[in-house]
Amino acid sequence: MQTKNKMPQGAQVRNRNSKRRYYTYRKASKKSQLLAPMDEENVKISFLGGMNEIGKNMTLFEYKSDMFILDCGLAFPSTELLGVDIVIPDFTHIVNNQERIRGIIITHGHEDHIGGLAYLLKKINVPVYATKLTIGLIKGKLEEHGLLGSVKLVEINPRDNITLGAFNIELIHVNHSIPDAVGLAIKCPAGVIIHTGDFKIDTTPVDGDMIDLTRFADYGKRGVLALMSDSTNAERPGSTMSESSVGESFEHLFRKARTKRIIVATFASNIHRVQQIMDVAAARHRKVAVVGRSLENLVNVGAELGYLNIPKGILIPIDDIGKYSDDKLLIITTGSQGEPMSALTKIAMGEHKKVSITPNDYVIISATPIPGNEKMVSNVVNALMMRGVEVIYENMYDVHVSGHACQQDLKLMLGIVKPKFFIPVHGEQKHLVKHASLARQMGFSSKNIYIGDIGKRIELSKSGIKELDNIPAGETYVDGYGVGDVGNVVLNDRKHLSQDGIIVVAATIDSASGYVISGPDIVSRGFVFVKENEELINSIRDISEKVIQEQYDRRYRDWNTIKTRLRDEVTRYVFERTKRKPMILPIFMEI
Repeated sequence: MQTKNKMPQGAQVRNRNSKRRYYTYRKASKKSQLLAPMDEENVKISFLGGMNEIGKNMTLFEYKSDMFILDCGLAFPSTELLGVDIVIPDFTHIVNNQERIRGIIITHGHEDHIGGLAYLLKKINVPVYATKLTIGLIKGKLEEHGLLGSVKLVEINPRDNITLGAFNIELIHVNHSIPDAVGLAIKCPAGVIIHTGDFKIDTTPVDGDMIDLTRFADYGKRGVLALMSDSTNAERPGSTMSESSVGESFEHLFRKARTKRIIVATFASNIHRVQQIMDVAAARHRKVAVVGRSLENLVNVGAELGYLNIPKGILIPIDDIGKYSDDKLLIITTGSQGEPMSALTKIAMGEHKKVSITPNDYVIISATPIPGNEKMVSNVVNALMMRGVEVIYENMYDVHVSGHACQQDLKLMLGIVKPKFFIPVHGEQKHLVKHASLARQMGFSSKNIYIGDIGKRIELSKSGIKELDNIPAGETYVDGYGVGDVGNVVLNDRKHLSQDGIIVVAATIDSASGYVISGPDIVSRGFVFVKENEELINSIRDISEKVIQEQYDRRYRDWNTIKTRLRDEVTRYVFERTKRKPMILPIFMEI
């Protein structure tokens, strides 16, 4: 049953009569006040995802018998993971300790923070705490998996306090590329841990709510045991540009498009970006159609919860785009990362059922490629340009700003929080190492900086950071309805098939005499073109028949020995002739 928590003391009060929302505060209750750390006390932190990688963020906090989970995301598969749909964390350690889990807190609604949640909640049933928009997006995930009515969802706000066993957690508002993002002040007898979540410092945010630096500074003045901070942009100097600057670029580009139809690809979760696109489209008297299931869902949820203000009459169904001239149309679509199954990729390849690309289209890719996606984005751009389309992408114009803090903002966070220990999180090794070097530039001792990894478990106290035994952790592959049933063996087979193909040897054997009475028939896929290689195929057939007749034993019928010998002999012969090693699959039938 879904429930919402009551507004606790210390929660935010918003002035709803103004566009900018101001926070006022009552005196915090005793349970929400900072707890004095004790020398002998320690808190344990386990890294289950989001370290040395981009995606599937998941961290476990532990104090004595109490645990809580921070985020539960997914990652998208690399090109080596053939056929895999998504990658989620390994939940083994969580399931083994489920009776100690007091709840799950989600920092914001991006897939790399909520995408694995439904899969975890099929294994354990604990309350989930998140802000309003994040809860709305989580509901959609749970509904897809048939879990919506069975999970307790608790809506929380910035400066609310949550008590989970020995932990008391305060949420702190941060800026990011999606509304309602929060960082955390995690309090327990061992001390205070600040976790920034994904953040940037935006002084002119689209929604008017600047990051709550005051609250981070308050904790810094009182004493912080450790800071865990977003490292995604640790390599980038300066400060991250404001999201509001993108609106000016759209104004310029939409004017430049003149009579062309405009197609804008962006991250499906970036409500602020979608809002600015719609606002500029309305000013240019263009109708807007949305393409892509995830984007359609975000627009519906965002509008329903009041995070997206859709100008009246501007939104039209995608089926109605044929009713309007190009100069009166704008299409917002998913696929800014060149994902093979995304709407923009299908449009670029001429495979979309409802949108056909023409030279009179003007495509804006409002995103920067995530590391590893550069080639896929390039393929889409090339496909569009080959069809005569003008494409605006990457840094040609300011059509994208990051949702993550750059070096100056990261150093500002370190400066105001003033932690005893620093743990960079959320990034590949190069990001974590660079973030650690920024801390050293500010005077932090190397012995007080810890760079973790997936499967690492540490004990944190005032006296230092101690590594404990590793925990079960890693990746679980989701392929269709299958969760975890695709492992290295299956992936190696898929890779083998994709590189060298397969040869199937099928034969029917007389059980009494041991003679081959039908076949062997040779079927090849992905190896050679059979009609042009009949001599090779006939030789494989002869070798197979010889092995069967030599190895078949009417008394013992050792099929494994026959198949192994056949695979070895055919593999040896094929490699000598072709220098290839296709998969050999023997299939025998006795009659």
